[in-house]
Amino acid sequence: MSLNLPKEFVFGGATAAYQVEGSTKVDGKGQVCWDVLLEKDGRFSPDPASDFYNRYAEDLQLSHEFGVDAIRISIAWSRIFPDGTGEINPKGVEFYHHLIDECLKQGVEPYVTLHHFDTPLPLHTSGDWLSRKTIDAFEKYAEFCFAEYGNKVKKWITINEPGSTAQAAYIMGSFPPSIKYDIPKAIQAMHNQMVAHARVVNLFKEKGYNGEIGVVHILESYYPADDAVENVSAANRGNVLLNQFMLDALYKGYYDNDTLLVINDILDKNDGVLDISSEDLNALAKAAKYNDFLGLNYYQSHFVKPFEGETFIHHNGTGDKGTAVFRLNGVLEKTYNSAIPRTDWDWVIYPKGLYDMLLYIKNRYENYKAIYVTENGLGYKDEVIDGKVEDQPRIDYVAQHLAAIQKAIEVGINVKGYFIWSLQDMFSWTNGYNKRYGLFYVDFETQERIPKASASWWKELSEVTKKL
Repeated sequence: MSLNLPKEFVFGGATAAYQVEGSTKVDGKGQVCWDVLLEKDGRFSPDPASDFYNRYAEDLQLSHEFGVDAIRISIAWSRIFPDGTGEINPKGVEFYHHLIDECLKQGVEPYVTLHHFDTPLPLHTSGDWLSRKTIDAFEKYAEFCFAEYGNKVKKWITINEPGSTAQAAYIMGSFPPSIKYDIPKAIQAMHNQMVAHARVVNLFKEKGYNGEIGVVHILESYYPADDAVENVSAANRGNVLLNQFMLDALYKGYYDNDTLLVINDILDKNDGVLDISSEDLNALAKAAKYNDFLGLNYYQSHFVKPFEGETFIHHNGTGDKGTAVFRLNGVLEKTYNSAIPRTDWDWVIYPKGLYDMLLYIKNRYENYKAIYVTENGLGYKDEVIDGKVEDQPRIDYVAQHLAAIQKAIEVGINVKGYFIWSLQDMFSWTNGYNKRYGLFYVDFETQERIPKASASWWKELSEVTKKL
Protein backbone atom coordinates (compact mmCIF):
# COMPACT_ATOMS: atom_id res chain seq x y z
CA MET A 1 0.00 0.00 0.00
CA SER A 2 1.47 3.32 -1.10
CA LEU A 3 1.23 6.17 1.40
CA ASN A 4 2.18 9.73 0.59
CA LEU A 5 1.51 11.85 3.65
CA PRO A 6 2.64 15.48 4.05
CA LYS A 7 6.23 16.02 5.16
CA GLU A 8 5.09 17.83 8.31
CA PHE A 9 2.62 15.08 9.28
CA VAL A 10 2.95 14.12 12.97
CA PHE A 11 3.66 10.45 13.74
CA GLY A 12 2.62 10.06 17.37
CA GLY A 13 2.14 7.36 19.98
CA ALA A 14 -0.64 7.54 22.56
CA THR A 15 -0.66 6.61 26.24
CA ALA A 16 -2.79 7.31 29.33
CA ALA A 17 -1.42 7.73 32.85
CA TYR A 18 -3.50 5.08 34.62
CA GLN A 19 -2.91 2.53 31.87
CA VAL A 20 0.87 2.82 31.69
CA GLU A 21 2.30 4.36 34.84
CA GLY A 22 1.53 1.76 37.48
CA SER A 23 2.79 2.94 40.90
CA THR A 24 -0.77 3.82 41.86
CA LYS A 25 0.01 3.95 45.60
CA VAL A 26 3.40 5.64 45.70
CA ASP A 27 4.74 9.16 46.23
CA GLY A 28 1.52 10.61 47.56
CA LYS A 29 -0.80 9.73 44.69
CA GLY A 30 -4.45 9.89 45.69
CA GLN A 31 -6.98 7.21 44.87
CA VAL A 32 -9.13 7.33 41.76
CA CYS A 33 -12.44 5.71 40.95
CA TRP A 34 -10.73 2.78 39.23
CA ASP A 35 -8.72 1.77 42.29
CA VAL A 36 -11.89 0.89 44.17
CA LEU A 37 -13.58 -0.84 41.25
CA LEU A 38 -10.59 -3.00 40.32
CA GLU A 39 -9.91 -3.99 43.93
CA LYS A 40 -13.53 -4.99 44.38
CA ASP A 41 -13.68 -6.83 41.06
CA GLY A 42 -10.40 -8.63 41.65
CA ARG A 43 -9.75 -9.62 38.03
CA PHE A 44 -7.11 -7.06 37.06
CA SER A 45 -4.54 -4.90 38.82
CA PRO A 46 -3.31 -1.58 37.43
CA ASP A 47 0.09 -2.27 39.00
CA PRO A 48 2.64 -2.41 37.58
CA ALA A 49 0.94 -1.87 34.17
CA SER A 50 3.82 -0.85 31.86
CA ASP A 51 5.80 0.66 34.77
CA PHE A 52 6.01 3.91 32.81
CA TYR A 53 6.38 5.75 36.12
CA ASN A 54 9.88 4.28 36.36
CA ARG A 55 10.62 3.39 32.73
CA TYR A 56 9.45 6.43 30.78
CA ALA A 57 13.02 7.24 29.71
CA GLU A 58 13.33 3.81 28.09
CA ASP A 59 10.04 4.19 26.23
CA LEU A 60 10.91 7.67 25.04
CA GLN A 61 14.29 6.46 23.80
CA LEU A 62 12.48 3.75 21.84
CA SER A 63 10.09 6.42 20.52
CA HIS A 64 13.02 8.46 19.26
CA GLU A 65 14.64 5.39 17.72
CA PHE A 66 11.50 4.19 15.92
CA GLY A 67 10.23 7.40 14.39
CA VAL A 68 7.63 8.41 16.98
CA ASP A 69 7.96 12.20 17.01
CA ALA A 70 5.11 13.03 19.40
CA ILE A 71 3.49 11.36 22.39
CA ARG A 72 0.14 11.69 24.07
CA ILE A 73 0.66 11.57 27.81
CA SER A 74 -1.88 12.38 30.48
CA ILE A 75 -1.35 13.96 33.85
CA ALA A 76 -2.91 11.93 36.63
CA TRP A 77 -5.01 14.57 38.41
CA SER A 78 -4.65 12.71 41.73
CA ARG A 79 -0.84 12.81 41.55
CA ILE A 80 -1.07 16.62 41.59
CA PHE A 81 -4.11 17.03 43.86
CA PRO A 82 -4.53 13.73 45.76
CA ASP A 83 -8.12 14.63 46.70
CA GLY A 84 -8.90 16.51 43.49
CA THR A 85 -8.79 19.81 45.37
CA GLY A 86 -6.85 21.22 48.27
CA GLU A 87 -3.22 20.36 48.99
CA ILE A 88 -0.75 19.93 46.16
CA ASN A 89 1.54 16.88 46.08
CA PRO A 90 5.10 18.09 45.27
CA LYS A 91 6.30 14.63 44.23
CA GLY A 92 3.57 14.39 41.63
CA VAL A 93 4.39 17.85 40.30
CA GLU A 94 8.06 16.90 40.08
CA PHE A 95 7.35 13.62 38.26
CA TYR A 96 5.61 15.35 35.37
CA HIS A 97 8.42 17.90 35.09
CA HIS A 98 10.86 15.02 34.69
CA LEU A 99 8.61 13.23 32.19
CA ILE A 100 8.04 16.32 30.06
CA ASP A 101 11.74 17.19 30.17
CA GLU A 102 12.62 13.70 28.94
CA CYS A 103 10.10 14.02 26.09
CA LEU A 104 11.79 17.24 24.96
CA LYS A 105 15.27 15.75 25.39
CA GLN A 106 14.36 12.87 23.06
CA GLY A 107 12.72 15.16 20.49
CA VAL A 108 9.28 13.67 21.15
CA GLU A 109 6.72 16.48 21.51
CA PRO A 110 4.30 15.98 24.43
CA TYR A 111 0.57 16.40 23.82
CA VAL A 112 -0.72 16.56 27.38
CA THR A 113 -4.21 15.41 28.39
CA LEU A 114 -5.60 16.72 31.66
CA HIS A 115 -8.29 14.09 32.23
CA HIS A 116 -8.18 10.54 30.85
CA PHE A 117 -10.90 8.56 32.68
CA ASP A 118 -9.30 9.00 36.14
CA THR A 119 -11.29 11.41 38.32
CA PRO A 120 -9.90 11.61 41.87
CA LEU A 121 -11.96 9.43 44.19
CA PRO A 122 -13.51 12.13 46.43
CA LEU A 123 -14.85 13.98 43.39
CA HIS A 124 -16.03 10.78 41.76
CA THR A 125 -17.99 9.64 44.80
CA SER A 126 -19.57 13.10 44.97
CA GLY A 127 -21.06 12.71 41.50
CA ASP A 128 -18.13 12.87 39.08
CA TRP A 129 -19.18 14.78 35.94
CA LEU A 130 -22.80 14.91 37.07
CA SER A 131 -21.68 17.35 39.77
CA ARG A 132 -20.90 21.01 39.09
CA LYS A 133 -18.26 20.75 41.84
CA THR A 134 -16.18 18.54 39.55
CA ILE A 135 -16.32 21.18 36.82
CA ASP A 136 -15.10 23.85 39.27
CA ALA A 137 -12.32 21.61 40.57
CA PHE A 138 -11.23 20.65 37.06
CA GLU A 139 -10.88 24.29 36.06
CA LYS A 140 -8.62 25.00 39.06
CA TYR A 141 -6.53 21.89 38.40
CA ALA A 142 -6.14 22.87 34.73
CA GLU A 143 -5.05 26.38 35.67
CA PHE A 144 -2.36 24.95 37.95
CA CYS A 145 -1.04 22.73 35.14
CA PHE A 146 -0.97 25.56 32.61
CA ALA A 147 1.01 27.76 35.00
CA GLU A 148 3.34 24.95 36.09
CA TYR A 149 4.16 23.29 32.76
CA GLY A 150 3.09 25.85 30.17
CA ASN A 151 6.63 26.99 29.39
CA LYS A 152 7.34 23.43 28.14
CA VAL A 153 4.03 22.08 26.86
CA LYS A 154 2.60 23.58 23.68
CA LYS A 155 -0.26 21.15 22.99
CA TRP A 156 -2.98 20.69 25.62
CA ILE A 157 -6.00 18.38 25.62
CA THR A 158 -8.71 19.02 28.19
CA ILE A 159 -10.67 15.76 28.38
CA ASN A 160 -10.28 12.42 26.65
CA GLU A 161 -13.49 10.98 25.18
CA PRO A 162 -16.35 12.64 27.12
CA GLY A 163 -18.76 10.37 25.24
CA SER A 164 -16.96 7.17 26.19
CA THR A 165 -16.75 8.21 29.82
CA ALA A 166 -20.48 8.90 29.97
CA GLN A 167 -21.59 5.88 27.94
CA ALA A 168 -19.39 3.40 29.81
CA ALA A 169 -20.24 4.81 33.24
CA TYR A 170 -24.02 5.18 32.88
CA ILE A 171 -25.17 3.04 29.94
CA MET A 172 -22.83 0.06 29.60
CA GLY A 173 -21.83 -0.01 33.26
CA SER A 174 -18.28 -1.05 32.40
CA PHE A 175 -16.72 2.08 33.96
CA PRO A 176 -17.25 3.25 37.53
CA PRO A 177 -19.81 3.92 39.03
CA SER A 178 -21.06 0.93 36.97
CA ILE A 179 -24.60 2.22 36.39
CA LYS A 180 -26.44 0.49 33.55
CA TYR A 181 -28.94 1.79 31.01
CA ASP A 182 -29.38 5.30 32.44
CA ILE A 183 -29.32 7.27 29.19
CA PRO A 184 -30.36 10.61 30.77
CA LYS A 185 -27.36 10.50 33.15
CA ALA A 186 -25.05 9.80 30.21
CA ILE A 187 -26.39 12.75 28.24
CA GLN A 188 -26.04 15.07 31.25
CA ALA A 189 -22.48 13.88 31.86
CA MET A 190 -21.58 14.54 28.23
CA HIS A 191 -22.99 18.06 28.42
CA ASN A 192 -21.25 18.82 31.71
CA GLN A 193 -17.90 17.64 30.36
CA MET A 194 -18.28 19.90 27.36
CA VAL A 195 -19.00 22.79 29.72
CA ALA A 196 -15.87 21.87 31.69
CA HIS A 197 -13.88 21.81 28.46
CA ALA A 198 -15.27 25.19 27.44
CA ARG A 199 -14.48 26.82 30.76
CA VAL A 200 -10.90 25.55 30.65
CA VAL A 201 -10.42 26.68 27.06
CA ASN A 202 -11.77 30.13 27.92
CA LEU A 203 -9.40 30.36 30.88
CA PHE A 204 -6.43 29.26 28.72
CA LYS A 205 -7.12 31.91 26.09
CA GLU A 206 -8.13 34.75 28.38
CA LYS A 207 -5.02 34.33 30.56
CA GLY A 208 -2.82 34.29 27.46
CA TYR A 209 -1.04 30.96 27.90
CA ASN A 210 1.14 29.98 24.98
CA GLY A 211 0.36 26.97 22.85
CA GLU A 212 -2.75 25.28 21.51
CA ILE A 213 -5.67 23.60 23.21
CA GLY A 214 -8.36 21.15 22.15
CA VAL A 215 -10.42 18.18 23.24
CA VAL A 216 -10.38 14.50 22.23
CA HIS A 217 -13.63 12.87 21.14
CA ILE A 218 -14.20 9.29 20.10
CA LEU A 219 -16.13 9.67 16.85
CA GLU A 220 -17.38 6.54 15.11
CA SER A 221 -19.57 6.54 12.04
CA TYR A 222 -23.09 5.09 12.11
CA TYR A 223 -24.61 3.42 9.06
CA PRO A 224 -28.02 1.83 8.48
CA ALA A 225 -27.99 -1.96 8.44
CA ASP A 226 -29.69 -1.60 5.05
CA ASP A 227 -31.49 1.14 3.11
CA ALA A 228 -34.80 0.84 4.96
CA VAL A 229 -36.03 4.25 6.11
CA GLU A 230 -36.24 3.18 9.73
CA ASN A 231 -32.63 1.99 9.67
CA VAL A 232 -31.47 5.29 8.20
CA SER A 233 -33.27 7.03 11.05
CA ALA A 234 -31.57 4.77 13.63
CA ALA A 235 -28.15 5.60 12.18
CA ASN A 236 -28.95 9.29 12.46
CA ARG A 237 -30.01 8.86 16.10
CA GLY A 238 -26.77 7.10 16.93
CA ASN A 239 -24.73 9.79 15.22
CA VAL A 240 -26.59 12.62 16.97
CA LEU A 241 -26.38 11.06 20.42
CA LEU A 242 -22.75 9.97 20.35
CA ASN A 243 -21.13 12.40 17.89
CA GLN A 244 -23.16 15.43 16.87
CA PHE A 245 -24.37 16.38 20.35
CA MET A 246 -20.83 17.00 21.60
CA LEU A 247 -19.53 18.41 18.31
CA ASP A 248 -22.32 21.00 18.30
CA ALA A 249 -21.28 22.04 21.80
CA LEU A 250 -17.66 22.24 20.66
CA TYR A 251 -17.97 24.11 17.37
CA LYS A 252 -21.37 25.80 17.37
CA GLY A 253 -21.39 26.69 21.05
CA TYR A 254 -25.01 25.54 21.29
CA TYR A 255 -27.14 22.56 20.29
CA ASP A 256 -28.71 22.97 16.87
CA ASN A 257 -32.40 22.27 16.37
CA ASP A 258 -31.82 18.99 14.52
CA THR A 259 -29.67 17.85 17.43
CA LEU A 260 -32.13 18.81 20.14
CA LEU A 261 -35.00 17.18 18.26
CA VAL A 262 -33.28 13.78 18.54
CA ILE A 263 -31.81 14.28 22.03
CA ASN A 264 -35.14 15.39 23.52
CA ASP A 265 -36.93 12.46 21.91
CA ILE A 266 -34.40 10.02 23.37
CA LEU A 267 -34.78 11.69 26.77
CA ASP A 268 -38.57 11.48 26.54
CA LYS A 269 -38.40 7.77 25.78
CA ASN A 270 -36.16 7.27 28.80
CA ASP A 271 -37.92 9.54 31.30
CA GLY A 272 -35.19 12.16 31.45
CA VAL A 273 -34.50 15.87 31.01
CA LEU A 274 -31.31 17.79 30.32
CA ASP A 275 -30.24 20.54 32.71
CA ILE A 276 -28.63 23.40 30.75
CA SER A 277 -28.02 26.73 32.45
CA SER A 278 -27.50 30.12 30.82
CA GLU A 279 -23.96 30.07 32.24
CA ASP A 280 -23.35 26.78 30.44
CA LEU A 281 -24.44 28.26 27.13
CA ASN A 282 -22.35 31.38 27.64
CA ALA A 283 -19.25 29.28 28.27
CA LEU A 284 -19.89 27.07 25.24
CA ALA A 285 -20.54 30.05 22.97
CA LYS A 286 -17.35 31.82 24.02
CA ALA A 287 -15.16 28.73 23.63
CA ALA A 288 -16.50 27.80 20.18
CA LYS A 289 -14.16 30.29 18.51
CA TYR A 290 -11.14 29.31 20.63
CA ASN A 291 -10.68 25.59 19.92
CA ASP A 292 -7.32 25.14 18.19
CA PHE A 293 -7.72 21.50 17.24
CA LEU A 294 -9.91 18.45 17.60
CA GLY A 295 -8.44 15.14 18.63
CA LEU A 296 -10.38 12.36 16.92
CA ASN A 297 -10.22 8.83 18.31
CA TYR A 298 -11.49 6.22 15.86
CA TYR A 299 -11.53 2.45 16.13
CA GLN A 300 -14.68 1.21 14.43
CA SER A 301 -18.00 2.04 12.79
CA HIS A 302 -21.47 0.69 13.52
CA PHE A 303 -24.24 -0.75 11.34
CA VAL A 304 -27.55 -0.32 13.08
CA LYS A 305 -31.31 -0.69 13.08
CA PRO A 306 -33.94 0.85 15.38
CA PHE A 307 -34.69 -0.61 18.76
CA GLU A 308 -37.64 -0.02 21.07
CA GLY A 309 -37.73 -2.24 24.13
CA GLU A 310 -35.71 -3.30 27.11
CA THR A 311 -32.14 -2.09 26.85
CA PHE A 312 -29.58 -4.88 26.95
CA ILE A 313 -25.82 -4.57 26.48
CA HIS A 314 -23.13 -7.21 26.79
CA HIS A 315 -19.61 -5.79 26.65
CA ASN A 316 -17.09 -8.17 25.11
CA GLY A 317 -14.12 -7.59 27.38
CA THR A 318 -12.55 -11.02 26.95
CA GLY A 319 -11.85 -11.29 23.24
CA ASP A 320 -14.46 -14.01 22.71
CA LYS A 321 -15.56 -13.05 19.22
CA GLY A 322 -19.29 -12.89 18.59
CA THR A 323 -20.41 -12.20 22.16
CA ALA A 324 -21.05 -8.43 22.02
CA VAL A 325 -24.67 -7.22 22.20
CA PHE A 326 -25.85 -3.59 22.12
CA ARG A 327 -29.56 -2.71 22.22
CA LEU A 328 -30.42 0.77 23.46
CA ASN A 329 -34.06 1.72 24.01
CA GLY A 330 -35.25 4.53 21.79
CA VAL A 331 -31.92 4.69 19.96
CA LEU A 332 -30.62 1.63 18.09
CA GLU A 333 -29.41 -1.94 17.96
CA LYS A 334 -25.97 -2.73 16.55
CA THR A 335 -25.82 -5.42 13.88
CA TYR A 336 -22.93 -7.23 12.21
CA ASN A 337 -22.28 -7.91 8.53
CA SER A 338 -20.24 -11.05 7.92
CA ALA A 339 -18.58 -9.37 4.93
CA ILE A 340 -16.99 -6.71 7.16
CA PRO A 341 -14.15 -7.95 9.38
CA ARG A 342 -14.19 -7.65 13.17
CA THR A 343 -11.57 -7.97 15.87
CA ASP A 344 -11.82 -10.65 18.55
CA TRP A 345 -13.50 -7.99 20.70
CA ASP A 346 -16.21 -7.46 18.04
CA TRP A 347 -14.89 -4.08 16.90
CA VAL A 348 -15.81 -3.58 13.25
CA ILE A 349 -12.78 -2.83 11.04
CA TYR A 350 -13.98 -0.20 8.59
CA PRO A 351 -11.42 2.47 7.52
CA LYS A 352 -14.01 4.19 5.29
CA GLY A 353 -15.80 5.19 8.49
CA LEU A 354 -12.81 7.34 9.47
CA TYR A 355 -12.83 9.13 6.13
CA ASP A 356 -16.59 9.66 6.29
CA MET A 357 -16.33 11.11 9.81
CA LEU A 358 -13.59 13.53 8.79
CA LEU A 359 -15.70 14.65 5.85
CA TYR A 360 -18.77 15.04 8.08
CA ILE A 361 -16.83 17.34 10.43
CA LYS A 362 -15.53 19.46 7.56
CA ASN A 363 -19.00 19.82 6.02
CA ARG A 364 -21.00 20.49 9.19
CA TYR A 365 -18.49 22.55 11.20
CA GLU A 366 -16.82 25.03 8.89
CA ASN A 367 -15.06 26.74 11.80
CA TYR A 368 -12.95 23.69 12.66
CA LYS A 369 -9.25 24.53 12.41
CA ALA A 370 -7.26 21.32 12.57
CA ILE A 371 -7.74 17.65 13.36
CA TYR A 372 -5.36 15.08 14.78
CA VAL A 373 -6.32 11.43 14.81
CA THR A 374 -5.30 11.02 18.43
CA GLU A 375 -6.06 7.30 18.76
CA ASN A 376 -6.39 4.48 16.27
CA GLY A 377 -5.01 0.99 16.42
CA LEU A 378 -5.65 -2.73 16.57
CA GLY A 379 -6.23 -4.69 19.76
CA TYR A 380 -4.61 -8.08 19.14
CA LYS A 381 -3.44 -11.17 20.99
CA ASP A 382 0.25 -10.70 20.16
CA GLU A 383 2.70 -13.51 20.78
CA VAL A 384 6.47 -13.59 21.09
CA ILE A 385 7.92 -16.30 18.85
CA ASP A 386 11.70 -16.74 18.76
CA GLY A 387 12.12 -13.33 20.36
CA LYS A 388 10.02 -11.53 17.76
CA VAL A 389 6.48 -10.23 17.46
CA GLU A 390 5.18 -10.47 13.90
CA ASP A 391 2.01 -8.37 13.96
CA GLN A 392 1.20 -7.99 10.27
CA PRO A 393 -2.56 -7.56 10.97
CA ARG A 394 -1.71 -4.40 12.95
CA ILE A 395 0.43 -3.06 10.11
CA ASP A 396 -2.41 -3.70 7.66
CA TYR A 397 -4.95 -2.03 9.97
CA VAL A 398 -2.87 1.10 10.50
CA ALA A 399 -1.93 1.38 6.83
CA GLN A 400 -5.59 1.19 5.78
CA HIS A 401 -6.56 3.95 8.21
CA LEU A 402 -3.63 6.13 7.21
CA ALA A 403 -4.77 5.70 3.60
CA ALA A 404 -8.21 7.00 4.65
CA ILE A 405 -6.50 10.01 6.26
CA GLN A 406 -4.44 10.61 3.14
CA LYS A 407 -7.62 10.62 1.07
CA ALA A 408 -9.15 13.15 3.48
CA ILE A 409 -6.11 15.41 3.20
CA GLU A 410 -6.35 15.22 -0.59
CA VAL A 411 -9.91 16.62 -0.51
CA GLY A 412 -8.84 19.52 1.67
CA ILE A 413 -9.42 18.30 5.24
CA ASN A 414 -6.74 19.62 7.60
CA VAL A 415 -5.54 16.44 9.33
CA LYS A 416 -2.18 17.19 10.89
CA GLY A 417 -1.16 13.93 12.49
CA TYR A 418 -1.87 10.38 13.64
CA PHE A 419 -1.25 8.90 17.09
CA ILE A 420 -1.23 5.13 17.17
CA TRP A 421 -2.93 3.54 20.15
CA SER A 422 -0.75 2.63 21.70
CA LEU A 423 2.92 3.42 22.10
CA GLN A 424 3.57 0.33 24.21
CA ASP A 425 1.40 -2.51 25.47
CA MET A 426 -0.46 -1.47 28.60
CA PHE A 427 -3.25 -2.17 31.04
CA SER A 428 -6.68 -1.98 29.38
CA TRP A 429 -9.56 -0.62 31.47
CA THR A 430 -12.02 -3.47 30.95
CA ASN A 431 -9.78 -6.08 29.31
CA GLY A 432 -6.79 -6.32 31.60
CA TYR A 433 -3.63 -7.40 29.81
CA ASN A 434 -4.62 -9.80 27.03
CA LYS A 435 -5.63 -7.04 24.59
CA ARG A 436 -2.42 -5.58 23.20
CA TYR A 437 -2.15 -2.46 21.03
CA GLY A 438 1.47 -1.31 21.31
CA LEU A 439 4.28 -0.77 18.85
CA PHE A 440 6.44 -2.14 21.65
CA TYR A 441 5.61 -5.47 23.26
CA VAL A 442 5.75 -5.43 27.06
CA ASP A 443 6.44 -8.58 29.04
CA PHE A 444 4.38 -7.68 32.10
CA GLU A 445 6.39 -10.08 34.29
CA THR A 446 9.83 -8.69 33.48
CA GLN A 447 8.87 -5.33 31.89
CA GLU A 448 11.13 -6.13 28.93
CA ARG A 449 10.29 -4.13 25.80
CA ILE A 450 10.39 -5.82 22.38
CA PRO A 451 9.81 -3.66 19.28
CA LYS A 452 7.22 -5.41 17.13
CA ALA A 453 7.30 -5.72 13.35
CA SER A 454 4.87 -2.81 13.31
CA ALA A 455 7.47 -0.61 15.05
CA SER A 456 10.00 -1.24 12.28
CA TRP A 457 7.35 -0.58 9.63
CA TRP A 458 6.34 2.62 11.46
CA LYS A 459 9.96 3.81 11.61
CA GLU A 460 10.42 3.35 7.88
CA LEU A 461 7.16 5.12 7.06
CA SER A 462 7.97 8.04 9.36
CA GLU A 463 11.48 8.45 7.94
CA VAL A 464 10.35 8.25 4.32
CA THR A 465 7.58 10.79 4.92
CA LYS A 466 9.98 13.27 6.54
CA LYS A 467 12.26 13.04 3.48
CA LEU A 468 9.55 13.78 0.92
